[in-house]
Amino acid sequence: MILAIDAGNTRIKAAVFEGSIVLEDFVFLKIELQKNIKNILKKYQKTTHLVISSVSDLEKLAFSAFENIVKVHFVSHNDVFPFTNDYKTPQTLGIDRMVLAAGATLQFPNQNRLVIDAGTCVTYDFVDESNHYLGGAIAPGLGMRYKALHDYTAKLPLLELENPKQYIGQSTSESIHSGVVNGLVYEIDGFIDEYKAKYSNFIIILTGGDTVFLAKRLKNTIFANSNFLLESLNQTFQYKINND
Repeated sequence: MILAIDAGNTRIKAAVFEGSIVLEDFVFLKIELQKNIKNILKKYQKTTHLVISSVSDLEKLAFSAFENIVKVHFVSHNDVFPFTNDYKTPQTLGIDRMVLAAGATLQFPNQNRLVIDAGTCVTYDFVDESNHYLGGAIAPGLGMRYKALHDYTAKLPLLELENPKQYIGQSTSESIHSGVVNGLVYEIDGFIDEYKAKYSNFIIILTGGDTVFLAKRLKNTIFANSNFLLESLNQTFQYKINND
C-alpha cells in the first residue's frame, strides 16, 4: 500500500492506494499533519511507502517521525517522469504541475492533454501527444480573486464563494460574484478554446478544490476529477519504481 500526500498551499490531501485503487482519501489542515498520518498508518498497517508532493513550506522534517514505519519519498525534479520536459526553466516548474503532467501522460496515452488545476492558484499544463511537456499558465484561483478585491481596495467587502444570481450584478456583492466566478469561467473556456484551435485529439482534465463548482459552468467538455493529483502521484511513483 502507498499513502500519497498532496501538501498544497492551504491544506493537505491524502489517499491510501492499493495498486491503482483508492481505499480511502482524507483532507486536513497542516497543523493536523502528524496526528492524521499517525492515525492513517495505524489503520492501514500494510502501508509500505509515504509519497509526498509539496508546494508548501512543509519541510521534510515533518515526516521524519514516520521513517521507522514506512519509506518516505518526496517527489523531486530528479525523479524519472514519463514525459520530455521542454519547459525553459525546468527546475522552477512546480512539482505538483509535474505530477499532474505525469498522470495525464500515463492515464491518457497518445493524446494531447491539458490539465487545469483549480485551487489556490489555477494552473494550466499541456502535454502533447508525443509526450512533450510544453508549459502552460498560472493564474489566481477563486479565493485569491475575492481576497485581492478586498485587500487592494478601500471599501470592497471580502466575500465567500457564491454562485452569481445573474450575469449583470445589481449590487456590489452581486457584481463581485459575477466578476470573480464568471471571469474565471470565461478564462478557463478561453484557454481551452485556444488550445483546441491549434491541437486535435484532445482531452481536458479539470482537478483541484474548486472542480465541482467550476465543472458544471464550463461550456467545454472536460474530464473532471478532484483527486487527479493524488491519483497521478501514485502513478508517478509506480512509474519511478518500474523505470529507475
